[in-house]
Amino acid sequence: MPTSNGKPFAVVTGASSGIGFELAKQFAENGFDLLICSAGSGIDQAANELRGLGSKVETVQADLATYDGVEQLYRTIQSSGRALDAIAINAGVGVSGEFASNDLEEELNMIRLNVVSPVHLTKRVLQDMTTRGQGRILFTSSIAGTMPAPFEAVYGATKAFLSSFAQAIRNELKDTGVTITALMPGATETNFFHRAGADDTKLGVSEKDDPAQVAKDGYEALMAGKDHVVAGSFKNKMMAAAGHGMPDPMVAEMHRKQSEPGSAKK
Repeated sequence: MPTSNGKPFAVVTGASSGIGFELAKQFAENGFDLLICSAGSGIDQAANELRGLGSKVETVQADLATYDGVEQLYRTIQSSGRALDAIAINAGVGVSGEFASNDLEEELNMIRLNVVSPVHLTKRVLQDMTTRGQGRILFTSSIAGTMPAPFEAVYGATKAFLSSFAQAIRNELKDTGVTITALMPGATETNFFHRAGADDTKLGVSEKDDPAQVAKDGYEALMAGKDHVVAGSFKNKMMAAAGHGMPDPMVAEMHRKQSEPGSAKK
């Protein structure tokens, strides 16, 4: 992958579809070469599409919910021989349903992918960025992280962790030349709700944001060095404000009406 074309270099995880793929497109359209990562074989098709935008694109197929998967990705970054200008740590998954009856291993795997993996990967790439005195990191969090999220209890907590983590290390890095940005979308038109088992919820059947617009919001916030961006519709901004400003029991009840199994029929 080493190249002397002078283009900046970015990494995007969870890049085979949805917001991750659209983030990769944003980087490609803005002159970056790419290393994209996903656990599935769809990463190769995504790479072919991105190459059509004029970027050099390499892939790594790795399960970032595992320690070895993160190390595999980091070794690939190192072997590129290129300085990492930006990374979008986007890979994540959701689990919907009643916490007491949800499958434990599914929720533990979600914690590994949504929480442990970002901490692990950030630890690796951040040391290189601070040594250089420059770099940009984008975390895909969620407005679900601003509020208690009944029937998405563990998912919401993972996103609350990411938002807090991003803000904390951003402050630590304020004099280093490295910036941290949290992307906070709402319901977005991806395969997320189907994979999470939330097809029968009001959220699952609701009108959703365009992932291309969400990614554009995230990319622009990252490049502007912003601390976070609530992406997509104005409704998302209102919900995030409510999550921060209203009492937790009230916000939890509001979320329940949208996320409770079967709520699509109510």
